[in-house]
Amino acid sequence: MSYSKIITFILAIFLGGSAYLPALTAPAPLSPAPDDGSIAYITSRLLENFHYSQHPFDTEISQKFYDAYLDSYDSQHLYFLQSDIAEFAHYRTNLDVLTLASHGNADVLPAYKIYARFQERLHERAAYAESLLERGGFKFDTDETVQVDRKDAPYPKNLDDAKHIWRQQVLYDFLHEKLNYEDTPGEAVASTNLAAITQTLKHRYEQELRFYDEWDNGDVLQQYLDCLAHAYDPHSDYMNNEHAQDFSINMSLELFGIGAELQSDDGYCKIASLIPGGPAAKSTLLKQGDKIIAVAQTNGSPVDVIDMELGHIVQLIRGPKGTEVRLTVIPADDPKARRVVRLVRDKINLADEHAKALLIESPAANGTTNRLGVIEVPQFYAPVDSTGNSPQSTNYVTEDVAALITKLMQEKVGGIILNLRNNPGGSLEEAVQFVGLFVPNGPVVQIRSPENHVLPQGNDTAPDLYRGPLIVMVNRLSASASEIVAAALQDYGRALIVGGTSSFGKGTVQNLNPLRPFVWPTSEDDTNDPGMVKISIRKFYRINGASTQLKGVIPDIILPDALSYSDEVGESSLPNAMPWDTIDPAVYTPLDDVQPYLATLRKDSEARVATNQDFTYMRQAITELQKMQSEKTETLNERQAWEENQKMKAQGDARNKEIASRKVPNMTVYEITLADASQPGLPPPIKLVTEYEMTNTVSQTMSTNTVSANEPVKTLWQPDAMLDESERIMEDYISLQPSNGSEVANHE
Repeated sequence: MSYSKIITFILAIFLGGSAYLPALTAPAPLSPAPDDGSIAYITSRLLENFHYSQHPFDTEISQKFYDAYLDSYDSQHLYFLQSDIAEFAHYRTNLDVLTLASHGNADVLPAYKIYARFQERLHERAAYAESLLERGGFKFDTDETVQVDRKDAPYPKNLDDAKHIWRQQVLYDFLHEKLNYEDTPGEAVASTNLAAITQTLKHRYEQELRFYDEWDNGDVLQQYLDCLAHAYDPHSDYMNNEHAQDFSINMSLELFGIGAELQSDDGYCKIASLIPGGPAAKSTLLKQGDKIIAVAQTNGSPVDVIDMELGHIVQLIRGPKGTEVRLTVIPADDPKARRVVRLVRDKINLADEHAKALLIESPAANGTTNRLGVIEVPQFYAPVDSTGNSPQSTNYVTEDVAALITKLMQEKVGGIILNLRNNPGGSLEEAVQFVGLFVPNGPVVQIRSPENHVLPQGNDTAPDLYRGPLIVMVNRLSASASEIVAAALQDYGRALIVGGTSSFGKGTVQNLNPLRPFVWPTSEDDTNDPGMVKISIRKFYRINGASTQLKGVIPDIILPDALSYSDEVGESSLPNAMPWDTIDPAVYTPLDDVQPYLATLRKDSEARVATNQDFTYMRQAITELQKMQSEKTETLNERQAWEENQKMKAQGDARNKEIASRKVPNMTVYEITLADASQPGLPPPIKLVTEYEMTNTVSQTMSTNTVSANEPVKTLWQPDAMLDESERIMEDYISLQPSNGSEVANHE
């Protein structure tokens, strides 16, 4: 378990390559931008007046705000000294006064002073870590330990105390890199490998510096006001213009730009991939690995983007449909060259994020063929415009899933599995419409206002498209709108819910409040945008009267899942989460499709899970996770660390070897996209192959440089225990139907 969530986040996004960045000089301290005060004031007033809790911005909120802001930089108490905390202590009970007292222009200096001090400590840590790495000569033969979970530990007393903590972290990082080069504990590691470890760690620490040093006023204010919103509840957010655009794109599944996925690479903006059909891909002038070093608008001057924060580069490249952007590029295959590429922005539809389906055929025990449909719903997307204007997108998840269901019904599947695992939610309205695909008219969810007014929301024109056997898969990352759907289908008795111990537990409704009307007068010439505030304004409840808040949705059949046991996943792990409660149930008529068969389905599933090797591995992972979470320290003794490392490696190698020895399941799989759903027949099946077959195929293709036009698409097969068991449950469910399945699978 990482000693710092921040470092883990930085590494996940930025770490890569072996280049060593030169030490960065701390930039000049930032000062508030002219409009920061008015943005902060309006944000605080909106939260006061419209949040579900109706809680005034008082001393209690000030304390939560201050604590959250400190934790946003230093949740593991690694950087700020106790003297820093003492210096800032007066802010803790006065942020409400500083924010509201000036009537329209908040004092946001605390945001910048705390950020500047964090930046100072981060540079001190990087310099000290580099000096340790330069000296080298680390010994790992004592009983010293390092505290890997410091969120409840005191802040360092002084700089010497901080250096002691930083030294232990450097030792911990170095030791675990060194173990990768050892076959026996404590063996001599080649000097070239020691140098490589040193460079890797220097790169890691300097990447963290680069991330924060590239911040501007907008980033600081974003962090500060987001912490204010989180003082009310975890799902209220402040979003500056950049974050608001990202939110709109994620919800609408489309943007206006060039169709390139970008990543940061040692100060350069590099093209990670091109989106098929986008301007960049159509031009054939850009490719993966090219580096963008300048961006210009139409006839404007180029803006140097080397060392610019990635989000700001993205903002320069995005723009209205039909406008031109000029990119100065270093080609991946010719690093000495410079090329200017002119592109016209267009609408980019993020097709990979849309719902899609699988049709799975497998032999049945009676000599026939089982045909099951699996629909993956990544989120409940719907058009959103961050500016408050009418959205232009036409992407609606309910329409898309209806098309996929219709296609699966045409192919006469015996049952459908809705995969809502990892689905973070989305549009409440889409969730309500979505349930109407599977049940007749009736309530879907109940919404309670701060004034305790309860309004059932349902569908008066539900298409009731599919009435065959239905399973919904959820896990601990299934949240919000996905919980509304799962809960409603469970309460109606319409679907069997399968998953971990519970879903996420988010039972609140948010609305979007653009700040432009409050901060600046709206005009066509105004290019500044203060962003928006997402505020939790209501709570939603199941039609049976229970809240999904905190507790989530409890599946009918619970399968082992490590996510269910993580201390950091789920509503209950978030600070300032609202409580669980109940209201009166709505008036609805249960369908009871599931209850007559539930006991049998549960018993048969439990018998399979008890002997299933993949679930055995999952139970081992749960045990290991619980052990890691209970341990607050780890050893700096090389032999002890090596033995633990070897134990984990042996378990992983044995698991991978056993999985690699399996044969691909005897089934035929068709992937059905939205484009396929409108075409007659089925696309070619996917050819499932083992890792060995995949590697061998790639090697042959590289050696011959030819691919047959009729060659089926090869997909690496990996076991998915929860999906596999859900398919077995569905097969049992179909066999228990009065007419044995297919005849009752569809209803029009």
